[in-house]
Amino acid sequence: MAYENIIFQSEDGIATITFNRPKALNALNNALLNEFSRALDEISANEDMRVLILTGAGEKAFVAGADITELAKFNALEAKIFSKKGQDVIGKLQTLSIPVIAAVNGFALGGGSEITLSCDFIYASETATFGLPEISLGIIPGFGGTQRLPRLIGPNMAKEMIFTGKMIPAAEAREIGMVNKICPPASLIEEVRKTAKMIASKGKASLRAAKQAINSGLNADIVTGCNIECDAFALCIASEDAKEGTAAFLEKRKAVFKGRLTT
Repeated sequence: MAYENIIFQSEDGIATITFNRPKALNALNNALLNEFSRALDEISANEDMRVLILTGAGEKAFVAGADITELAKFNALEAKIFSKKGQDVIGKLQTLSIPVIAAVNGFALGGGSEITLSCDFIYASETATFGLPEISLGIIPGFGGTQRLPRLIGPNMAKEMIFTGKMIPAAEAREIGMVNKICPPASLIEEVRKTAKMIASKGKASLRAAKQAINSGLNADIVTGCNIECDAFALCIASEDAKEGTAAFLEKRKAVFKGRLTT
């Protein structure tokens, strides 16, 4: 499928989506969101995909937020439709069955930060910057930022960021728990791909089960969460990959996971 606002590539079970509007700092408009949604559907339908990497084109930005030239023309109904579209696409990203890594190479502001909050974890360039600066435009985050950021870093830190609109460097983002790892700009993608390859070598059924158990359990009490884990564990045991993994351990060899979710 041809895309104009993103670049979609895949190799060895690792998909990469690059937001590709560098002249606009990869700002999110309706066209980009539509293509992003279609690409996620394409990945979801492909059994060979095991990990997704997200990054931005150019050296300045991952995604610098919503396209203000488009946003400034909205009436209230159009704004609600745009917000719902962004929430739906980012929700689709969060519920994708495979692990998703954000490779943040520059500005991740507004909708850019909201996208990273829906990824499973974030690696950032030393030059990356995060923030939800919508308050400075007289609006608030509209793609889930008021909900996901407090769940990740706590309500007090999230309120400070959202109320002030301040932007924080990668080092501070790591300190407050937004970012897992900081890399020199030149080695960011290499480091992300190294981790992606490690993840892609694991069993697909167990990766899916682990992601679903964690995400579902975060919104439940501990007893319900443990029940979710118990059911997922039992389903994993019945998988082809579990048979390979346990056999490899007993035979003192490296497991080669080839299991699929469907037959």
